[in-house]
Amino acid sequence: MPDGSAIPKASLYYYNKSIWASVPLLALEEKGYGPDEIDLKEVDLSNGENFSPSYLRINSNATVPTLVVPLSTTLDPDIESRYKAIKDTKSIVEFLDKSRSIQSRTHSTSSAPAPTLAPATIAFNTVSNKVIEVLHSEAADPNALHFMNARDDASLKQLSESLKPTLGAKCAALDRLIDDNQKAEVHVSEKTVRFWELKRVATSMIMDVLEDGDKGVEELSDEAKNKRLEFFKAASSAWSSLKTVLTELSSEIIGPYVLGDQLSIADLHLAAWLARIARLSGAAASDDGNTAVHKIEDHIGDSFSLTKDFSVAEARRRAGLPATNVPATERQARLAAFWDGVKERPSWKKVYADGLH
Repeated sequence: MPDGSAIPKASLYYYNKSIWASVPLLALEEKGYGPDEIDLKEVDLSNGENFSPSYLRINSNATVPTLVVPLSTTLDPDIESRYKAIKDTKSIVEFLDKSRSIQSRTHSTSSAPAPTLAPATIAFNTVSNKVIEVLHSEAADPNALHFMNARDDASLKQLSESLKPTLGAKCAALDRLIDDNQKAEVHVSEKTVRFWELKRVATSMIMDVLEDGDKGVEELSDEAKNKRLEFFKAASSAWSSLKTVLTELSSEIIGPYVLGDQLSIADLHLAAWLARIARLSGAAASDDGNTAVHKIEDHIGDSFSLTKDFSVAEARRRAGLPATNVPATERQARLAAFWDGVKERPSWKKVYADGLH
């Protein structure tokens, strides 16, 4: 019998502060994968490693996560392996769910349980897909909200201080790649060069506003003032749109998890997304659900408030948490109940051990 260690493994390319890369990391823990079963390869987005020619050959979108898996016909160690890259979070998690199960024949060294995360019914599948679709919609885009998390001069100064180093490094990486191509030190297609140039322009548009983030309005040129006003207008619109997203999510969640008592694929997407929105709103991993959701509501503003229609005692019972001294009449928002349940899971505690991101 061939040595199992010779069988090619899948490789997950991720960044530890990436919201969508957190979803498959949560899945690995929930599915019980062993630490030696999938190679974790970090791509440092803060230094623009995702734009390197070597990574673009794996994922031409320059995004994480990416799961590179050996094709099923090449699992024989005597045959040279061929691979395919799965480039979107939803497909990656579905692959991980199916690849470690009672029915799966995938090689596994772990003896941990492998609970099924896929919805069990057509109706549940519809709800799950709807929630995932909402979370990955333009209105819910957590990365856009990250870059536009300032609606006045004071918050712009803070945003500038936090983002300028990373965006500056990204611009430098792109400039270096474009220059290396011109000097023939790297050889890439015109399509790749154009991709780099477009990313450089998009990053520069944000940097134009952030570069002056520490200046008062009276210090700005007329052009800079107009750019700042347009930025605030776009940021206000983006955060205001989040009200519809949160309301829609609340209406779909059965509670305490998306499909009720059992964790499912949709919960992994929601957990990572909500962690980012909470962090942008000033919440911490140690906050309880009511506190985290209140901070999100307060950050959105306009007296926005989610409906508190879910029994706290019932939510805790369904999530397997103690509900002593909880009044039977106490209610909370469904997203708050979800937060309380998911933050106690070992997967969450591992992925967010260093805080929300």
